[in-house]
Amino acid sequence: MSIFGKIMSGIFGTKAEAAPAGGGAAAGTASPSGTASPSGTASSSGAGSSGGSAAAPAATVDVAPILDKAVKAKGEKLEWRTSIVDLMKALDIDSSLAARKELAKELGYTGDSSDSASMNIWLHKQVMAKLAAHGGKLPPDIKH
Repeated sequence: MSIFGKIMSGIFGTKAEAAPAGGGAAAGTASPSGTASPSGTASSSGAGSSGGSAAAPAATVDVAPILDKAVKAKGEKLEWRTSIVDLMKALDIDSSLAARKELAKELGYTGDSSDSASMNIWLHKQVMAKLAAHGGKLPPDIKH
């Protein structure tokens, strides 16, 4: 599985696995996003088209509570809202430079991968944009 696929599974898959039958109950935390986005009705057709738990998040999924819970479970201060490394750590994904370079390659990074600071900023922005494009509701303070 690709590194971005692992990120998607960590956010969307956990949500689907946490309450497969009670998706509405789990979405209760994210009910503002559910009411704000009419795409919830399309989720059943989207879930059937791709199959598997990764398809279930065709409806809007509130990313912040999922990642905040993952951070809390880790028991360390992780700033997933601004750091790709911390986001990956929160999801128990290898956050080494090699893994981030691989993620950069997956996402089409054309900059200098030796400049890890610039690459990390780009990666975080791209991951947030892709999460939003796949039905993730991001907090307003996250630029994507």
